[in-house]
Amino acid sequence: QVQLVESGGGLVQPGGSLRLSCAASGTIFAFYVMGWYRQAPGKQRELVASIISSGSTGYADSVKGRFTISRDNVKNTVYLQMNSLKPEDTAVYYCNLRSGALNAWGQGTLVTVSS
Repeated sequence: QVQLVESGGGLVQPGGSLRLSCAASGTIFAFYVMGWYRQAPGKQRELVASIISSGSTGYADSVKGRFTISRDNVKNTVYLQMNSLKPEDTAVYYCNLRSGALNAWGQGTLVTVSS
């Protein structure tokens, strides 16, 4: 069984930066997809960024050039570096891991961008 624990959320001013972390514990297969999703109040959950086991990454258009997803295979941790944050980035951010039949979610971490 895999558990995901997110951290790093908080309150930041527009233009600021935050780095989210997602630590995975348990058995992870060689092929996987890890993603960061977010859900703002009253909106559907959306994919923000993803990284696959080969290292390839993908981003939503709304965060391209501002957010960077990366991983540390030794620590089994995926990061989301968020720069130039905007009020519309305010949401609960969730980490997701898919591998084979596994589809695991973290508990979420709140990011609030406000002056």
